[in-house]
Amino acid sequence: MLSLMLASFLPLLLLCRISLCQYSSDQCSWKGSGLTHEGHTRDVEQVYLRCSQGSLEWLYPTGAIIVNLRPNTLSPAAARLSVCIKPSKDSTGTNIYLDRNGKLRLLLREQDQAEGKVHCFSIREGALFIEAVPHTDISRRITAFQYELVSDRLRAEAQSPGAPCQPCSDAEMLLAVCTNDFVARGTIKTVGLEEDHASVSVEISRLYRQKTHVFVSGGLRVRSWTGNIKMPLQCGVKSGEGEFLFTGTVRFGEAWMGCAPRYKDFLRLYHEAQLQGTNPCHVETD
Repeated sequence: MLSLMLASFLPLLLLCRISLCQYSSDQCSWKGSGLTHEGHTRDVEQVYLRCSQGSLEWLYPTGAIIVNLRPNTLSPAAARLSVCIKPSKDSTGTNIYLDRNGKLRLLLREQDQAEGKVHCFSIREGALFIEAVPHTDISRRITAFQYELVSDRLRAEAQSPGAPCQPCSDAEMLLAVCTNDFVARGTIKTVGLEEDHASVSVEISRLYRQKTHVFVSGGLRVRSWTGNIKMPLQCGVKSGEGEFLFTGTVRFGEAWMGCAPRYKDFLRLYHEAQLQGTNPCHVETD
């Protein structure tokens, strides 16, 4: 009797083991293989990712998977979120659709994924339906992308996160110091031009905040950091002397410039607001 029970539960245990090992420990990322679909390529596997950001990697894709990107919350605000995905430039082997109640809308063709551009859609538009494109040789095919959940208000910024090429107002500057993903005091070392953006190499002398490690420490004995901040090409940024206060957002692990006043100008503005009691937050300026 016991052996009969074990035999009936064994396939279920094996299936659970296969499914669980494909998720990261925090359930934010998933890595799977189409080889598990071999022999039953019409099967569609459901994938559930409930974090605000993470990644997916599907090796040797066959058949299809449905990726449900949902925040781990019951808040009504969750309905006002957008999903942004950024394919790897090596991503290939599938077409990506939006699936809403069984109706598919093409989001990304296989050949478009190599551009590595960010694509966003409202969470209300459905799940991702990722379908393998038939190939005689799937050994070199890997579909991979990063994802982030952002508020609908920030959706346009997530797709093109560079700041507009105009100076920030005093109020915007003060608020940026309190709310942006990174705030740092430093200098511009070099400016490199890439295909669709400028990359500003900076050296940081005071790091107030960073959401992720976009700036790398120079070591325990050296209180300095280095990193790169991206900006739109049309801003025409140039390397210049003097210290700046760099603020901005982090999108898919990359720093994008927001307000960047000269540090002496920020100090003047901050102290004036301090006297008037209008500072939105406190910043150590010593």
